[in-house]
Amino acid sequence: MILDHVRDGEKVLDVGASNRSLEGRLKARLPGVVYRSMDIDRQQRHDFYSMEEVEGCYDVVFLFEVIEHLDLEEALKLLRQIHSLLCPGGRLLLTTPNIFNPGRFWRDATHRVAYCYDELGGILLGLGFRIKEIYRTYNEPLHRYFFRVHVMAPLHRYLGVDFAKSILVVAERGSVSSEQEGSAHAPQEGHEQ
Repeated sequence: MILDHVRDGEKVLDVGASNRSLEGRLKARLPGVVYRSMDIDRQQRHDFYSMEEVEGCYDVVFLFEVIEHLDLEEALKLLRQIHSLLCPGGRLLLTTPNIFNPGRFWRDATHRVAYCYDELGGILLGLGFRIKEIYRTYNEPLHRYFFRVHVMAPLHRYLGVDFAKSILVVAERGSVSSEQEGSAHAPQEGHEQ
């Protein structure tokens, strides 16, 4: 899905990059991508160790499984910083645990704030992003997928349970007039992957 939203030659910032494992996989497919990483972990090699150090304008910013580790005010500040770093038309790809998946959010003691997709979409719209797409990500063996979708689906719907692992939001920074226009649009319904 990342490759659907990143083009060769674009400038990418990976916030919360951890061990930079995404860099090699991305450059193998898109050799012209300019990849920069930001993470607070100084045990790993990164281009930046705080958002205040980040300079320039980026076509794409990745924020994978990060905001749930911040309190709400910290997350809003980070999203504002990302918005200001995106070039006009630049894209944010953000994932967070799906709170409707039993135990997915609560299994990590470092998680602070749980976001459901409509709240997250509303937050991003309020900060001037335009929501392009929202997905539910699911990656399980075929037999488990078949069982959950075809056998357990009615019970899951009744209980409000969803076995998608994460939510992926693709949001865009538009021009000033586009941002004002975009805030009036509701997020698209998520797609199962």
